[in-house]
Amino acid sequence: MARDSTRPTSRDVARAAGVSQAAVSLVMGDKWRGRVSETTAERVRRAAHDLGYRPNLAARNLRLGRTRTVLLVVPALTTEFFAGVYTGAARVAAEHGFGVVLYPSPEGIGPARDPFASAQAALDGVIASSMAADALTAIRGDQLPLVMLDSDPAGSTGAATVNLDIADGIRQVADHLLALGHRRFLHLAADVGSWTFEVRARELAARLAAVPGSALRTAHAPLSIEGARSATEAALSGPGPRPTALVCDDDKLAAGAYKALRRLGLRVPEDVSVTGLDDLALATAIDPELTTVRLDAETFGERGMRALLDVLDGRVPSRDDIPVDLVVRGSTAPPPGD
Repeated sequence: MARDSTRPTSRDVARAAGVSQAAVSLVMGDKWRGRVSETTAERVRRAAHDLGYRPNLAARNLRLGRTRTVLLVVPALTTEFFAGVYTGAARVAAEHGFGVVLYPSPEGIGPARDPFASAQAALDGVIASSMAADALTAIRGDQLPLVMLDSDPAGSTGAATVNLDIADGIRQVADHLLALGHRRFLHLAADVGSWTFEVRARELAARLAAVPGSALRTAHAPLSIEGARSATEAALSGPGPRPTALVCDDDKLAAGAYKALRRLGLRVPEDVSVTGLDDLALATAIDPELTTVRLDAETFGERGMRALLDVLDGRVPSRDDIPVDLVVRGSTAPPPGD
């Protein structure tokens, strides 16, 4: 079939921009940094836009041996957090001509069925949450360029790690509650073997250990509202002084804690203060609204995708953790008098 003579080519763009076809290829393939100037790159982009030029990605991918497809491996999509991670990753991917395939590992406890006959043949790279790391073995994703999310940088098998500053988030929670006067704490910990939850437990224990008179108990719960309710009821029905503050590993656990406290005839925050972590829509749907740590899921996904692009292009990804913020709402107050 003859080529459509009305469709602009890279030669047309090069002529309009006053540059070589090689320069057009570098700019349109996002490989120009360090090879052509910012001014030249902008001139090429403007000429391509004015002419309505679109690179032939299929031919380019065949030439480079790339599919321009990335796999995002996450736990089951039981909250909007990982939907936000996908949105951020897909947005950056689209800017660079990549597609993102979402691959949830059921309940984060085992591998889902491999959707590819050969992952290495179908993918350019993988972005994976440490909570769904088991799925990597099933799809041989650990043999591809790999970026790990929420993973221990010292022990990661990936080419790069991208983390939210969860440790600082927990410190912000602890400092907020300590400043209110709380000294008796219950940590409602997610019963999930994952580095990100280990960080929560470690940082909370370390911060409270530095404050004389503070006491910390821990109750483990499945990542579900009913599991959290049951664990909270059991923990608060035991002997000893009742904790005045519940630090929950995520907002869903906090919602379960609310149910348990109401069943026990306790008020939030008059009798017990409660905090979460994530700042999901759920945090403002419960009453009183939840004091929690806001995690920017879309930025998390964006940074994961940018790190993978850096790895694919031989650049060193940023190692800075993504900042998080404590959002103080109505679920925390000074403790009641003994």
